This record gives sequence, C-alpha cells and structure tokens, in this order.
Amino acid sequence: MNQNEFVLLVTPFKDKVFRLAKRLLTSTEEAEDATQEILVKLWSKNGNLLEYSSVEAFAMTMTKNYCLDQLKSKRTGNLKIVHANYLDRDSGLEKKMEDLDSLNWVEKIIDKLPVQQKLIIQMRDFEQYEFEEIAKILDMNESAIRVALSRARKTIRDYMTEKHNYGIS
Repeated sequence: MNQNEFVLLVTPFKDKVFRLAKRLLTSTEEAEDATQEILVKLWSKNGNLLEYSSVEAFAMTMTKNYCLDQLKSKRTGNLKIVHANYLDRDSGLEKKMEDLDSLNWVEKIIDKLPVQQKLIIQMRDFEQYEFEEIAKILDMNESAIRVALSRARKTIRDYMTEKHNYGIS
C-alpha cells in the first residue's frame, strides 16, 4: 500500500480518532499526539490493514486502548469535553446562557461517569456509531452496551432533574 492509498483509507475516520482521543485525554495537544501515534501505528501495519473487516473499528479500538494507557500512566482523573457546537445560535442571550449552563452541567456529569460509560456515550451519542460497531470496538456484547448507555443516560437525566428542581418542593 502506498502513501496515497493509506491517506485515502484513513481520511474518512481520522477526525473520529481525534474526537475520541480528545474526549478521553485532557488537552487538544495530547489528543493530536494520540491521533498522530495511532496513524503511525496504522502506517506500520501498512499492507496488513486490509485484513481487518473494518479498519475504522480497528483504529477506534487502538485509540481507546492508547488513550486509556496514557491516562493510567499519568493517573489523571480530570477528563474534559467541549461541545459548544450544540448551542442554538439564533436564540436570545438568556436562552444561550441557559444552554451553556446546562451543557456545562452535562460535561461535569459525564466527567464523573465510569470510563466505559463515557466511551459508550461518546461513540453512540456524539459519533453516531451503531451498537454493533461499538460492540466490536469495546469487545462487549450489544445488550451490555445498551444497558451501560441506558445507565449513563439515566445518571445524566437524574443529575439534571435534581439540578433543575433544586429548591422546588
């Protein structure tokens, strides 16, 4: 496989690799480094890449494992997400502030979720992966993924309900 063929193969999912790395690691720089490292590892497999049924799933699995290894080695517990692109740009300032506040709360809640639930939320709700693809990447069965996703969403919903109902009896 030459360089052009490799670029054509990895370009469709390169941004997904970065976003997953960004979700798990603390900074943009670390996510960029992780993405670069994954691409180098994929390049080193060169001709063997076509043996995988889904190169994208393989790359996402590599990214997950690499990032978790990085986190273990650094013993970092502060994971950060930023999704300001979900705000409605045509709404009034007050609505924007409420949306931003809610988004910040959701980020804080997701930060407190177990790593597996964070990964599933990222892949399903942000990256729009199908359950079958997530099952391959995380090496889990689909029903376990559905249960973990349901629990993660329920945790987020419960925290948000508690936050919005605070002081109201």
